Amino acid sequence: MPDKNSELLHKIRKVADYQFGKGAGEILFPEEVSVVLSKRTKKIRHVYLGDKLLATLRPTVGLFSLTVEGARRLACGMKPLRLWVQVQDDVAAFIERGGDVFAKHVTDADGEIRLMEEVIVLNGKQEVIAVGKAVLSGDEMKVFRKGVAVKVRRGNLEKAKNPTL
Repeated sequence: MPDKNSELLHKIRKVADYQFGKGAGEILFPEEVSVVLSKRTKKIRHVYLGDKLLATLRPTVGLFSLTVEGARRLACGMKPLRLWVQVQDDVAAFIERGGDVFAKHVTDADGEIRLMEEVIVLNGKQEVIAVGKAVLSGDEMKVFRKGVAVKVRRGNLEKAKNPTL
């Protein structure tokens, strides 16, 4: 009979595979992750690797909200990467501090992005600078010149504080 930890690992990997593409679960969540359950409902809430938060499971939709650390793991391991938005380098510092991505600053985007999906924001060097929620589809991000394309939830604060990283 499988133990509770392996059941939780299997469950979070399946959700990640569904949300980010086949194989994402194993890349995002290695064997060493720890899963934090809600005290009240006993449902999955947070997933940590050591002391770093990788993702939070949103209870209302049953999908993950990534942290920059979780997005980095996906960006390094997923080939091809899904759900990404690339921005101009001259606005990267603003976005790293948590500023939203405007459509006019998008240089490229995954055409499969749909409204309200979790996305990874990259700079010109393909480095993860933020994570957030798509306000436009991927195709719209590439064509539109006005409005917000991604509502940034978390920027890469470490890099924003120390640009030499």
